[in-house]
Amino acid sequence: MQTDRVNTDNESSPTYVPGLVAVVGCDGTGKSTLTADLVKNLQKHFVTERRYLGLISGEDGDKIKRLPFIGVWLERRLAAKSEKTQSMSSKAPPLWAALIMYGLSLWRESNLGKVQRLAQSGVLVISDRFPQAEMSGFHYDGPGIGVERVTGWLMTRLALRERKLYQRMALCRPELIIRLDIDVETAFARKPDHSYEELQDKIAVMVELNYNGSRILDLDSRAPYNEVLEKALDAVSSVAVASQRRQQEVVCNQPA
Repeated sequence: MQTDRVNTDNESSPTYVPGLVAVVGCDGTGKSTLTADLVKNLQKHFVTERRYLGLISGEDGDKIKRLPFIGVWLERRLAAKSEKTQSMSSKAPPLWAALIMYGLSLWRESNLGKVQRLAQSGVLVISDRFPQAEMSGFHYDGPGIGVERVTGWLMTRLALRERKLYQRMALCRPELIIRLDIDVETAFARKPDHSYEELQDKIAVMVELNYNGSRILDLDSRAPYNEVLEKALDAVSSVAVASQRRQQEVVCNQPA
């Protein structure tokens, strides 16, 4: 696994959202911790906010677990059903589940629009996860229904409409993506309640995504956390300074 490198192969692509940074990676890489610490440190110098662009966060699962009596059972039940429905290796979901997936994708597009407007207003936005259109599967933050596995005109049409949603979302490119790498043994040790095979699959897919040509900084999440945080802070600070400078130039160039 190649880590601590920056992918600049597609930097000539013209569209990105200044001031928008996304942190992506498999479960167990520490996305939530890193995004929270980035915001905590960067708020000392920039107007900074954290946003979650997945569908259901780990924090949501923890809240369900804390429900009296049935919390732990309910969280495991929901997780098992979700894993079965979301896996692209399983058969297509029933129509009612596909409609829910489509609704969740619409909700994600709406959240992305809010994040884009927030970044464009001059706020430095740190996103936990980010949608992509290269690979189907909610596990990878892609289309959930999956054109590859559906049959029948109605399901196919719904899956195609959902894929177009993600293709539109992919046009919103973060100024920087920090991708946290990990091996399956470490990820499973950190997340023993997750499926080993699912973690292995996520890792294999995540390293192949290029997020529509966004600039990607790969960091090894197995390194000491202070080192990971320092490298991420350096990269995001550079983005924030450059974005701030561009905004000042726009203001100065406006006619009096």
